[in-house]
Amino acid sequence: MKIVAESPYRFRIEPFGTMRVPGVVFASRALLPDPDHDKSLEQVIHVAALPGIVRASYAMPDVHWGYGFPIGGVAATDIDADGVISPGGVGFDISCGVRLLAAGLDRAELVPHLDGLMDALDRTIPRGMHGGGVWHVSGHRELEHVLRAGARYAVEVGHGVARDLERCEDGGAIAGADPDRVSARAVERGLGQVGSLGSGNHFLEVQVVAEIYDEAAARAFGLHPDQVCVMIHCGSRGLGHQVCSDHVRTMEAAMSRYGITVPDRQLACAPANSPEGRAYLGAMAAATNYARANRQLLTEATRHAFARHTTAELDLVYDISHNVAAIETHEVDGKRRRLCVHRKGATRALPPGDPELPPDLAPVGQPVLIPGTMGTASFVLAGVAGGGAFHSTCHGAGRVRSRHQALRSVSGRRLRDELEARGIAVRGTSWRGLAEEAPSAYKDVDAVVDTAEGAGLCRKVARLVPIGVVKG
Repeated sequence: MKIVAESPYRFRIEPFGTMRVPGVVFASRALLPDPDHDKSLEQVIHVAALPGIVRASYAMPDVHWGYGFPIGGVAATDIDADGVISPGGVGFDISCGVRLLAAGLDRAELVPHLDGLMDALDRTIPRGMHGGGVWHVSGHRELEHVLRAGARYAVEVGHGVARDLERCEDGGAIAGADPDRVSARAVERGLGQVGSLGSGNHFLEVQVVAEIYDEAAARAFGLHPDQVCVMIHCGSRGLGHQVCSDHVRTMEAAMSRYGITVPDRQLACAPANSPEGRAYLGAMAAATNYARANRQLLTEATRHAFARHTTAELDLVYDISHNVAAIETHEVDGKRRRLCVHRKGATRALPPGDPELPPDLAPVGQPVLIPGTMGTASFVLAGVAGGGAFHSTCHGAGRVRSRHQALRSVSGRRLRDELEARGIAVRGTSWRGLAEEAPSAYKDVDAVVDTAEGAGLCRKVARLVPIGVVKG
C-alpha cells in the first residue's frame, strides 16, 4: 500500500491490484489510521474495486473499520455504466442520523429545571434493544404510510408542525420508497419502535451553544451563544437492520449472475439498475423514511417534556442522515453523470446556493450536525463551495476502541460520576451501556472537525457542549 501526502489534510492511496480508482483519505497525520493496527484503509482499497466506481474511494477524518465499507466511507458509482449498489455502503442502521432542536431559552433559565426535565426525558424516551416506541402504530397499513412518507406522514397526523419538514433533509421523506421490498420480519421488528433511541452510540442530549464561529450562518440556523439545544442521534432500529441483512443475502446470491467479484464478501452488490439493485433501493428508502419518522416522534416527546418544565418552544434546526445511498447527478470527467452515492458514516454537505436548500438556508449552505462523544462537544457545520467527495463530510468522532475494549478499561458508574461532577446530568439504561460509549473510546471530535474544515469539506458554525445526556 503506497500512501502519498497530497496536502496536510489529504492522503492518496495509489491504485494497485483490483483497484479501479485511487483511495483518498481526508485526515491529518495524527488521524491517519495505522494500517498495521486498523483495517479501515484496507477497506478503502476494497471499495475502490467496486464495478462502476468513479473518481475515488473516499474516507472521512473519522474513518474506522465497519462492515464491508469503512465507517466514514464515501463512494459513487455510475448507474448508466453498470455501477453497483452495495448495502455495506449504507450499513445496518439505515438513515442513522442527527436532528438538532433549538430552544427559546438560555442555560441560566434552564438550570433550575434541568433535573426535572432530565427525569421526564428518562421516563418518556424509549431506548435500548427492545425499548418500545413513543408512537404505537396501529398496524401494518399505518406502518406502510410511515415507510412511504416518513416524517411527512408523522406531521400530517399531528406529530409535529409544517416547519419541521422545511428543515428536514428531502422534506422529511426520500422518494422511491417501496414497502413491498421490506420483509415481513423487518415490518414485525419495526411496528413497535417508532419513536425510540436504540442502544450503542444513540443518544438524546440537552446541550448549550458554547461558541459561534460563523455569525451569519448561526443566525440563519437560529442559534446564538448560551442557547439551549437538544441533539437526537438515532436511526431505523430493527427494521433497518433487517432490511440490510435481507438484501445482503440476496446480493450475495446474485453477484455471479452479473459476473461480479469483490475482494470482500461483505461488499456484496448488484448493478443499481438490476432488479436486485432496485429492490434494495426501494427498501432502503422505506427504512430511511422510517428513521425520519422515528426522529420526528422523538422530537414530539422532547417538546412535551420541555413544555412540562419550561415555557420554551423547540424549533428544528435541521435533520440529516449519515447512512444512506442517494441517486445524485455530479460532473465527472467533464460530463454530468447519474451516480449512486454511498455515504456510510458520512454526511451530505450541500454548498451555498444549492437548489435543494430552502430559501432561508441557501445563502449560507446546508447545516451539518456532528455529534461528539458522551461528555464532549458536538458541532454544527455548513457545506462549502467546491467541497470534495461529492459534497460529503464526517459524521462524528469515530471509534478508536471497540465496545469490548472500552468495557475492560472504563467503569460505567465511575464515568457517570465524573460526568455529573462536571455538571452533566446522565440518564442511562445500564452501566455497561455507559462504559461502552466512554469518550476515551473515540477520536478527539475537535481534531476531526478541524481536519474536515482544513480539508475543505465544510466550515465550522457553532460548538455545543452537553449539560444532560439520555443514553440507550
